[in-house]
Amino acid sequence: MAATRLIALHATKGRTLAKCLKERTDYAMNPDKTEEGSLVTAYACNPRTVNEDFLLSKRDYEVANGKEKGDVIAYQIRQSFKPGEITPEEANRIGYETAMRFTKGNHAFIVATHTDRNHIHNHVIFNSTTLKGDRKFTNFSYSGIALGRLSNLICMENGLSVIAPQPYHSKTTYIHAERGPTFRDGIREAIDIALSKKPGSFEELLSNLSEQGYEIKRGKHTSVRGNGQTRFIRFRSLGDGYSEKDLHQKLEGVARGTEERRDTSPKEKAKPFYREDSFDLLLNMQEVIAKGKGPGYELWAKKYNVKNVMKALLFFQEQGLRTYNELEKRAGDTSDRFSELSDEIKGYEKRLKEISELKSKIIDYSKTKDIYQQYRQSGYSRQFFAEHKEEIMTHKAAKDSFNRHKGKLPSVKELSDEYGKVLAKKKAAYSEYKEVRKNMQTYQTAKYDIDKILGIEKTPDHQKTREQTR
Repeated sequence: MAATRLIALHATKGRTLAKCLKERTDYAMNPDKTEEGSLVTAYACNPRTVNEDFLLSKRDYEVANGKEKGDVIAYQIRQSFKPGEITPEEANRIGYETAMRFTKGNHAFIVATHTDRNHIHNHVIFNSTTLKGDRKFTNFSYSGIALGRLSNLICMENGLSVIAPQPYHSKTTYIHAERGPTFRDGIREAIDIALSKKPGSFEELLSNLSEQGYEIKRGKHTSVRGNGQTRFIRFRSLGDGYSEKDLHQKLEGVARGTEERRDTSPKEKAKPFYREDSFDLLLNMQEVIAKGKGPGYELWAKKYNVKNVMKALLFFQEQGLRTYNELEKRAGDTSDRFSELSDEIKGYEKRLKEISELKSKIIDYSKTKDIYQQYRQSGYSRQFFAEHKEEIMTHKAAKDSFNRHKGKLPSVKELSDEYGKVLAKKKAAYSEYKEVRKNMQTYQTAKYDIDKILGIEKTPDHQKTREQTR
């Protein structure tokens, strides 16, 4: 698990650019925090001369584009890891990979891993100016969220747990996400971990929280306090599913489920573990990924497309999916909606074609009306027909289509108005169609990968679907 934050470093009034950079980088590379500098790595610069290296790019930028606008001289990525889950060397490597993929190798940076606190964390500082000195980093809207998503993906690829974000429903939620997890987020995650161990009672759950480093305060309302917290936080303030009442109900449900399984007849086929409501897809997958610490991971990584699986899990996490039933239902719902939209669009296209053809026939009828009238007045003369065959046949075809038309024949204006309305509906449906198709492919492709990990057998039809969505 890694909490990330992107911070713009500004120049300070009254100080030179070189001094401002030195203050930032000196703090990051402090020998007392980085085990005498052994946990400092760099890209496209030397840690000893990082400030001069950054300034060289800035001078190139000034020559090509004039003086830099704004006072952002560099950016800092703070990346904090879950205590006890990672070594300093591994944290530094992940910090380096995060910076490289986030900057796409276009900016020089240093990665300093600090070990002076109970949680290992990285200070990544990258130059706001590119290596070529031709442009500056664009701190785009919600760039902190993009950084957090990338960090989560890299953590999952390396067998580490990730933070389960809340759905993003407002601007405020995004801002909170950029700042990293709150104390309540940490408590909820600790409770999820405790529940995954199937405690037999609420007291056992509290005991597990104590083992994870939380202090328990009993009373009318049980509350907990972890590292860094100044106040105890009550369970009832953690949201749906985490109050004492909710947790007691969950634990009682698990107990009843265990008892029912003991009484199940041997002839009755047991319910697959991945379909149990209590089965947490995300936590179970993270346990599988965590096996990367052992010798079996290399074989597992060769068998499956690890990056695709990690992206799938991250997508499920962002969508709030926790159980296999939810995943299966979402995949089915998107597939059904895709079929519905496909039928709707085909219906709109059919109607648009009908309107166009009818409109064309009405126009043809109007243009050839006088010629046909003359043909009739000629007594259907063969010579007249030979001279005006195309117009006469066009007129007859128009009349035949009118005879097949049910109801009153609309005017050209009415048809044009209807065409515009149907076309607008088709465009709206097609916009949703593209989004649903993308989601359907993501769900079905990722579900296939997860099914492989869980050992769920698929029929040839499923394999065909998989190949089509790739």
